[in-house]
Amino acid sequence: MKRLNYILSFVFLATVFFTSCDTDSVKPTDDNIVPENFSVEIPASLKSSTSKATKSTQADVMTGNETYEHLTTFINAGDEAAKIVEAVIKTIRANNLSRPMSFSYASDDDGRTKNVVIIADAKFEGTTWNYQMTITDADSEGNDDGGVAIQVFWNTGTVEGVAIMKPYNINRNTEDLYIQAMFRIDYSEAGNNGYEQEMTVYISGLNLPDAATNPYAMETMKMTVGKEGNIIDVYGNTNHPNAYILQGKIGFNWAFVAAGETDSNIAVAEVGLPPSDLSSNSREVILGTYSIKSVFTNEITRAFPFFTFEQIAAYLVNTEAPGYFNANGFVQGGVAPNTDYNAISSSIEQLVPFNPSEVSSLKVEFKVSVSVK
Repeated sequence: MKRLNYILSFVFLATVFFTSCDTDSVKPTDDNIVPENFSVEIPASLKSSTSKATKSTQADVMTGNETYEHLTTFINAGDEAAKIVEAVIKTIRANNLSRPMSFSYASDDDGRTKNVVIIADAKFEGTTWNYQMTITDADSEGNDDGGVAIQVFWNTGTVEGVAIMKPYNINRNTEDLYIQAMFRIDYSEAGNNGYEQEMTVYISGLNLPDAATNPYAMETMKMTVGKEGNIIDVYGNTNHPNAYILQGKIGFNWAFVAAGETDSNIAVAEVGLPPSDLSSNSREVILGTYSIKSVFTNEITRAFPFFTFEQIAAYLVNTEAPGYFNANGFVQGGVAPNTDYNAISSSIEQLVPFNPSEVSSLKVEFKVSVSVK
């Protein structure tokens, strides 16, 4: 995940774009139409990068933190991407770039000219948005991607919007590994799916390192976060096309559903490891047939046939779904520690990861054509 964090650091450079723009003609107003919020806060119990609690310290038992450590890593990566996008939106808001206009500026990051175009009544993916802002790398506008660095579509009133970024066009000092990386955040407060706040994070185009060096690198991600009251639901998939368990099938999704509470810092989660090419929308298949416990049991049995069922079951005791967490990390699996977990345990039963094959082939794209109104 170090390579993903490196990419996100480049996306963060977008937040300084507007401080170097020539916006003298744009005066601050009290009628700012740019949304103030553009992400959903995820509880620490679901994104903590450090965990203290473990179910067992025995050498012959797979600990709960070993089982779920990647879950918090991936959720944290999506959360950081969303925060970066929100920082860009808030910078736009601070500069009142909210009416149709166009201008250019020289970037302090790579010294290249960037063009900014803001239009009204913009169409994207079948929806007409109140506003669209596009920033391009001027010398790259003839490229297949139009040289687009950032596009933001948003509505006034009930907040809804889409933000898409390409780090390479933000800063040409980006390493070659990240040239095709793309990020997208869809955000809504319209309540269309029963949430008062909802966002979906998409990441694609991460160039994979040599499989012999790092077979577990992530290529794509899709994650939805929804808030209703004090419950936060999180579900999604990351794809790892070169990954394998022991010497099994190559390529799998890390598919997950989770829920946490904002006021008590507890959480519950289920994780599956379906093949990257699996085409299924079934919760029973993705999280049942391909649950961590089931996949690891099958792989260990195949690779080490001399282990008894009892030995394998004892080793994988902490993989029993679902897993329960608090602010310190994993608590236990299978059975809730207490009744405090009842609401979030019920919530994840309604959540389903995305179709693994669709996440594996995910491609984030811009609306390339830009015009001034």
